[in-house]
Amino acid sequence: MIELLLPADVSSAATRAETVPDGTLFPEEEALIARSVDKRRNDFATARACARRAMAGLGLPPVAVLHGHRGKPLWPEGIVGTLTHCAGYRAAALARATDVLSLGIDAEPHAPLPTGVRELVMLPAERERIGPPAPEGTGEIHWDRILFSAKESVFKTWYPVTGVELDFVEADLTFHRTDGPESGAGSQGPAAAEGTFAARLLLTDPALPTTLHGRWRVEDDIVATAVLVRPDWREGSES
Repeated sequence: MIELLLPADVSSAATRAETVPDGTLFPEEEALIARSVDKRRNDFATARACARRAMAGLGLPPVAVLHGHRGKPLWPEGIVGTLTHCAGYRAAALARATDVLSLGIDAEPHAPLPTGVRELVMLPAERERIGPPAPEGTGEIHWDRILFSAKESVFKTWYPVTGVELDFVEADLTFHRTDGPESGAGSQGPAAAEGTFAARLLLTDPALPTTLHGRWRVEDDIVATAVLVRPDWREGSES
């Protein structure tokens, strides 16, 4: 699903598998999760297995993916990339830095946000625009979850370039649906739902545009979002 949100010069890979065979990780990766619980180990390993497949798509040899501050993946020189994992879906997306300045992807279960989270991650204007939470199990789109995922993708795009934290309420998002409401919203509908979004940054940095643009999709009970910024965004090609 994530590949549908990204241009052709981005190599992506995804899986719905919860585990990978023993020996998938490099020794230095194993060291990072030696004391982790099983869920953390599985998330870490499956995402890196996806990363290796995405590397192959760029003609790169497989290498270890370690992490820096805030868990930022450390990619080979000249490569930018992003990882995501949630129950039932893991993915990686990589591109050459000559083609892409930064990108972020995120996947989430297509379900309402937990009680209390909605108020923490949304601006009042966003709450007004997307309306009240959709009841679970009705087949309606959970716009609050799409917004949460989109803000995760925005952060993953922002942070590697700026090195500055970006709070959920420091981006104001608007959404557009491109498939038509009759197309369905996931498990209850006959087809996927998809669209675009714009994130107006309330904290700005000269290294990035003040508005980031992305795409979203809901399919098979998963929400996926992606944001991409081109190196030449100042000439009007930011996504």
